[in-house]
Amino acid sequence: MVVHTPERKKIVELIDVSKTFGSNDLKNTVLNNVNLTIYEGDFLMVLGKSGSGKTTLMNIIGFLDRISSGSYSFLGEDVSKLNENKKSEIRNHHFGFIFQQFFLINSLNVMQNVELPLIYASKTNKRERKEAAEKYLDLVGIPEKLTSKTKELSGGQQQRVAIARALVNEPILIMADEPTGALDSETGIGVMELLKELNSHGKTIVMVTHDEDLLKYATRVIRMQDGSFMEEGALV
Repeated sequence: MVVHTPERKKIVELIDVSKTFGSNDLKNTVLNNVNLTIYEGDFLMVLGKSGSGKTTLMNIIGFLDRISSGSYSFLGEDVSKLNENKKSEIRNHHFGFIFQQFFLINSLNVMQNVELPLIYASKTNKRERKEAAEKYLDLVGIPEKLTSKTKELSGGQQQRVAIARALVNEPILIMADEPTGALDSETGIGVMELLKELNSHGKTIVMVTHDEDLLKYATRVIRMQDGSFMEEGALV
């Protein structure tokens, strides 16, 4: 008997994508004809040194920068045909961002920080926002910090708040830019274990890093150098 594995949904498809800055003799190529498909359920890790092009790749995928040539499709839609308002709408509804710096608002408590994406996306009422914040703070393991000020939290706790904030909109794609870069080793392991658990429950994650030790958490790895993919492989 032949068992057919269901084809996974394509979330991102980049074809011959390049990104350049400047013009003529001063042109700097940051991405050079890269091809990439990201499927639902991937935990894709992009490894490279500073200047390799990995952050530019992340920004393009996350609608934070434009390509210079090639094509980018998101959920089958040609991104080049979207106006800025539509891109902003898709970004608010379908992406969750986690950064090395937490970008929490100190004047707000933990729950209010987590609720922000729902407010920006004009989703839900006050009660539903509170319920969603409670759900994801529980998921990341700090439900007792709901009313705490962010300055009262450790670095690891602040990153967990940032992860809850990235999840609260129930995004299709989580973008993580060096999420352990500002943390000590032990705390960083805790954050990576959390991301791995989220991926095991179906969340699609793209993460950029320079740390070889973190590759074991990924299902796919791309190594970048000078704006090109040097190697790509599946880990599971």
